[in-house]
Amino acid sequence: MNLNLSGHHLDITPALRTYVQEKLGRVTRHFDHVIDAHVVLSVDKLRQKAEVTLRVRGKDIHCASEDLDLYAAIDLLIDKLDRQVLKYKDKRQDKGHESPRRADQP
Repeated sequence: MNLNLSGHHLDITPALRTYVQEKLGRVTRHFDHVIDAHVVLSVDKLRQKAEVTLRVRGKDIHCASEDLDLYAAIDLLIDKLDRQVLKYKDKRQDKGHESPRRADQP
């Protein structure tokens, strides 16, 4: 997975970079077909914002979260992203895998 991390009105420190990489590792544990991830961290006065666009085969998954603390915003972001990735994975596995009904079954 390629990780592109950028900051708006913020310098990306090595601590932030490793924190985001560790948290994104949780998403890749559930679904390893991630092509790349683009993470944007921004600061506007008292509002800390984190956004991610995750590219998977056939779809782009986008999430955003805001909080007073940047690390808390990243945690919320990863929770949302994890739920969306699991939902995408379930939908992808369910397509075309239903067993056909027989005429004698209700």
